[in-house]
Amino acid sequence: MADDSASGEPPRLELDARRAEPYGLGELIAIMAALRTPVTGCPWDVEQTFRTIAPYTIEEAYEVADAIERGDLGDLRDELGDLLLQVVYHARMAEEEGSFAFADVVDSISRKMVRRHPHVFGDAATRAAMDMNGFWDRIKAEEKAAKREAGAAPRPESLLDAVPANLPALARAVKLQHRAGKIGFDWPTVAPVFEKLKEEIGEMEAAIAAGDEPHIHEEFGDMLFVLANLARHLKLDPDAALRSANAKFDRRFRHVEARLRADGRPAAEVRLEEMDEWWNEAKAAEKARG
Repeated sequence: MADDSASGEPPRLELDARRAEPYGLGELIAIMAALRTPVTGCPWDVEQTFRTIAPYTIEEAYEVADAIERGDLGDLRDELGDLLLQVVYHARMAEEEGSFAFADVVDSISRKMVRRHPHVFGDAATRAAMDMNGFWDRIKAEEKAAKREAGAAPRPESLLDAVPANLPALARAVKLQHRAGKIGFDWPTVAPVFEKLKEEIGEMEAAIAAGDEPHIHEEFGDMLFVLANLARHLKLDPDAALRSANAKFDRRFRHVEARLRADGRPAAEVRLEEMDEWWNEAKAAEKARG
């Protein structure tokens, strides 16, 4: 660490990305502190806030999920690092405000995991006495009750209060439906979900025929909500399913592009039926590979 005391600036953190020994968590925390230090830090990092960084946090979580979907463990390592940086970033900004530090984040989640897993971390008597049926929900309810008593959170007025409003829309739809289902507000089987989906498709067709744009927007949302419900009943993650479909489209369309290049004609001169044949080639090749 260089001594800049003569210039009146805080000391600089001098590190080398090429060094042989691995960096540790403590050094990552120090790196973030250096980036956030006025004058000597990074101007972009210094001006960021919780609100401006939040979109990057969400983006990094999705990139972790994408690496998992692709089965790329090397990329997963890097993306987990990017996600960890987001945690360190938010903790550093909170520390600057005097709210909490990274160590408090670690302590908080560690205590929560120990508290919510008495069947793992409790003594022998506790483990033997555990009624596993619904114990996770009971512990969470006790935690929320304690927060209300301490004045840390307002008294909830609905089961749905526990579902964060800023979740990705598909994920929030599933969680809302799951919470409502806790008091029996749910279809018992998949069959009525399909019937509801058919109903929503009919309403969507009617809205399109009428040219009613606000109604089209509403009915499209209703269709997605029912599809999320169908995924929940089938115990599927709708977002993961859509990521798989996106990846499949990506692979097959790249094959169509390759055939276009090999054909030599401009895309405008190629009939849709021909491109559809190339699409089916990619589809058949994937099925043949298993």
